[in-house]
Amino acid sequence: MLINPNTSTATTAMMTAIARRTLRELGTTTARGVTVSRGPGMLTDPAALRAAAPEVLAAGLRAAAEDDCAALLVGAFGDPGLAELRAATGLPAAGLGEAALLEAAAGGRPFGIATTTPLLADDIAERVASLGLADRYTGVRLTAGSPERLSADPELLLDRLERAVRACAERDGARAVVIGGGPLGEAADELRARCAVEVVAPIPAACRALARLLTS
Repeated sequence: MLINPNTSTATTAMMTAIARRTLRELGTTTARGVTVSRGPGMLTDPAALRAAAPEVLAAGLRAAAEDDCAALLVGAFGDPGLAELRAATGLPAAGLGEAALLEAAAGGRPFGIATTTPLLADDIAERVASLGLADRYTGVRLTAGSPERLSADPELLLDRLERAVRACAERDGARAVVIGGGPLGEAADELRARCAVEVVAPIPAACRALARLLTS
């Protein structure tokens, strides 16, 4: 079950499609998406991220009560409610941020993050540190323009994110760059083909993490 912590059903559909494709390639279970019932259309600041956690937990508890729910995926880079879901349900659970950051840092390689949400930069750094990855973190590069404006213009979003990815690699020395955001899933897929540095797309990374949990 993929839980979208913002109230955009279009974002849920997009992220679920990516998750289904990835899980199919991995030869494991499929995904069904759910959207939280309350909250903002985008998680762009710390208050919104904190407010999303109880909504994610509520949606996850409803999903866990269904017979066909084998695992839970939190579809936001800040992983709101992930720890609470693990404690409350006992089901395998993954979050976009945790999975992508661990994958990017594998083998001790330096990694950076490219994202659209400047107000969450401190939260991102704290998340990196909480996972014990601060010594490999080369920093975050932010896109120019508001998240809302960029989300409404896919070509502009792709251009600005590509610039941020290249800055992570060329200026900061990152050998892998995480695209920081669930709603950036389609752009992340495109950037993997456009950039020389390894681009870690968060939704596929979370699906790979879940696949390992389900088969271990």
